[in-house]
Amino acid sequence: MKKILSLFLLIFILSCNQKRVLPIMGERTPIARTENGKTVIDTQYATVPPFVLLNQEGDTVSEALVKGKIYVADFFFTSCPTICPIMKKEMLRVYEKVKGNDNFMLLSHTIDPDFDSIPLLKEYAKRLGSDGKQWQFLTGQREAIYELAEKGYYATAMPDSTEPGGYVHSGGFILVDKQSRVRGVYNGTDAKEVDLLIEDLFILSEEKE
Repeated sequence: MKKILSLFLLIFILSCNQKRVLPIMGERTPIARTENGKTVIDTQYATVPPFVLLNQEGDTVSEALVKGKIYVADFFFTSCPTICPIMKKEMLRVYEKVKGNDNFMLLSHTIDPDFDSIPLLKEYAKRLGSDGKQWQFLTGQREAIYELAEKGYYATAMPDSTEPGGYVHSGGFILVDKQSRVRGVYNGTDAKEVDLLIEDLFILSEEKE
């Protein structure tokens, strides 16, 4: 009996020590190649497409900004009267956990670029306590941002006159790995979900490429 209990205890300890494997989201494309005269099928995963936007300093930024980094993306607007204040409070928690670690970045995209001017985004970032580098606030052409949200991050972002503030958008925090693949979407208004995101950030950082 003691041996059986010891075995169960060992299995329990090992299972507790195993870290979760995060899924890779999006479409998958089979790619055939020849290796040693045999056909091998590889999987090509969907990635966040290239982008060109402006940050809160007015600098042009692209996907090169996050190349080889793990990052969290979200969508907001500064005049949002509903979920954005909660989201930014939760994103600030994420920022405090990764601040100073060059492996991580945060990208917050405005969905109201007409109102959210570069100076306004800079002031907004300053009020939140962002250093302006590791956590960046991005703007650009409205349609480009909406397309990036939908096709790149599987998020919703669009005008809607029936919604408070005139826009509807996802409250998700999108986790992206070093290969620009989406690995998870978390409710940015739920503290427990954000706790899980923080845990998963560090799981990704230890993942073999």
